[in-house]
Amino acid sequence: MAERIILGIDPGTTIMGFGLIKVVNNSMEFMVLNELQLSKYDHHYLKLKHIFNRTLELIDNYNPDEIAIEAPFFGKNVQSMLKLGRAQGVAMSAGLSRDIPITEYSPKKIKMAITGNGNASKEQVAKMLQSLLGLKTLPKNLDSTDGLAAAVCHFYNAGKGDNQKKYTGWKAFIAQNPSKVK
Repeated sequence: MAERIILGIDPGTTIMGFGLIKVVNNSMEFMVLNELQLSKYDHHYLKLKHIFNRTLELIDNYNPDEIAIEAPFFGKNVQSMLKLGRAQGVAMSAGLSRDIPITEYSPKKIKMAITGNGNASKEQVAKMLQSLLGLKTLPKNLDSTDGLAAAVCHFYNAGKGDNQKKYTGWKAFIAQNPSKVK
């Protein structure tokens, strides 16, 4: 495929960051990065609805060929993990509803792909993206650069046969996750 668009998503319940790159031959071009502010919504289910709708809007506007999404990190707060997992699931559902292949990357894998250091800070990742893609300025909140980083990580890992989780539709998801289906 000579040209493709990758949508990267950093799911969150306060801010969902996203970025898009276009891959032409074997080089990437920056398209857009932004964030969806969710803190103004009181109810968690409303936030999920907005994540789903915004992801569909991005898909319909930019027609990405693939989606790269950051996997939730394992923290001590179970409620936070549950909410992050729901946010990720809703974004994935939007992509799956449009039959777009989705690849999930751990935060460490994304940081490693961008900076060479799996423990890099958000600021280090953002600065490296700024250098790689020629970004003039960086956003105030770095959630959008985290979304862009997922897309760039996917570009770097394309065709390497890594063991990241990939879903090409509901059938593939069910086949790969039989314990999650009742």
